[in-house]
Amino acid sequence: MNVHDSERLSGLLEEAGFVRATEGTGEGEADIVVFNTCAVRENADNRLYGNLGRLAPIKARRPGMQIAVGGCLAQKDRDTIVKKAPWVDVVFGTHNIGSLPVLLERARVQEEAQVEIAESLEAFPSTLPTRRESAYAAWVSISVGCNNTCTFCIVPALRGKEKDRRPGDILAEVETLVAEGVTEITLLGQNVNAYGSDIGDREAFSKLLRACGKVEGLERVRFTSPHPRDFTDDVISAMAETENVMPQLHMPLQSGSDTVLKAMRRSYRQERYLGIIEKVRAAMPDAAISTDIIVGFPGETEEDFEQTLHVVREARFAQAFTFQYSKRPGTPAAEMDGQVPKAVVQERYERLVALQEEISWEENKKQIGRTLEVLVAEGEGRKDDATRRLSGRAADNRLVHFARPEEPVRPGDVVTVDITYAAPHHLLAESPARGVRRTRAGDAWERRNAAGEKKPAGVMLGLPTVGAPPPLPATPTAGCGCD
Repeated sequence: MNVHDSERLSGLLEEAGFVRATEGTGEGEADIVVFNTCAVRENADNRLYGNLGRLAPIKARRPGMQIAVGGCLAQKDRDTIVKKAPWVDVVFGTHNIGSLPVLLERARVQEEAQVEIAESLEAFPSTLPTRRESAYAAWVSISVGCNNTCTFCIVPALRGKEKDRRPGDILAEVETLVAEGVTEITLLGQNVNAYGSDIGDREAFSKLLRACGKVEGLERVRFTSPHPRDFTDDVISAMAETENVMPQLHMPLQSGSDTVLKAMRRSYRQERYLGIIEKVRAAMPDAAISTDIIVGFPGETEEDFEQTLHVVREARFAQAFTFQYSKRPGTPAAEMDGQVPKAVVQERYERLVALQEEISWEENKKQIGRTLEVLVAEGEGRKDDATRRLSGRAADNRLVHFARPEEPVRPGDVVTVDITYAAPHHLLAESPARGVRRTRAGDAWERRNAAGEKKPAGVMLGLPTVGAPPPLPATPTAGCGCD
């Protein structure tokens, strides 16, 4: 969701007349740097203030340079940011990202820091201009905020209560994107499958999935992140019965212990969670399921942790994003008794990672010999140039590296490949592709590339460099399921 907000920030600044930094722009050469922050884990704070400190002497040498800080950490820290880093020009929150250009101009004219934190949403982010980084895959926000009260999570306090977009507005955006060449969309929400609670329709999310299935030219639909509490049978049916909804599910677990789940206020228990996994697998046998897990939540015993390992063995996740519990000031969990010693958390974390690596590898080996359709991606394979391969995502979101075909292949095109090798985190097709399907998405990428709209180099974490998102949400960054 922060990546999608960054696309909005980029669009706002470009509409205001700013030009993005080009490749090769050095740190400190940009006139404006915007940090769009997260507050889920402690290292976000450390990274922000460390980066701001590094920019301080650069800004001192360039009086016209401006630095802005937005997002969840800005919503949380507010005036603290300019106290710790008085060289920051603008601080804005999660509810008023549309104010950034005005605040930058006001800071320039008044020559003093501008701190503006709205307490409620001013405008749904999707009404703002957007500079999308991908010509073939797009994020579509269907709701913002969260009504849950998980004791470890600061997000509801910073993003506010859930607010849903009207289905017609969502579908209009999807249809516009498809008309522009996009073939894959990812529906976004802090608690995406709770969609409908704000508009009074408990089946609104499954209806939305089915409606996306009727959009001509839309080949792949994904969503992130759901909550087990709201994952109902009608959603499973919609996934299984809607051809362009991909057989992939990211379902946060957090803990396998009923005792810990209760302390987390997660509203489901181990039996309910495994029951959902069983129903999904019955409806979609080839579905790849991933999850989030927190290790070392306050009060977690060895027996509790063993229950988490049990669920991991039973669920056989294709991938798990594992996190050591991070104490966040302002959350109930931060004040709980039984904070687990760091050494114990580390040891449990390593055991969990080792188990999941083994399972991921075993599950990926089952893909050897299969023929898969892969949507060619841009920049997902870091070694592609050295290996003369290309990379992309299969329908179930597994990363696939494949031998470069003789005929031209563009990001957004689809190749059919035979899987010959599996590693824990990727698949490999070493033989030439069976076929290449050139797509409108590839045409759109080619038009953008010909027009010189290549990805800019990153300057720190911000604009004119708000980072380019991967075409799919392959690596959730939050430990709470609020990706």
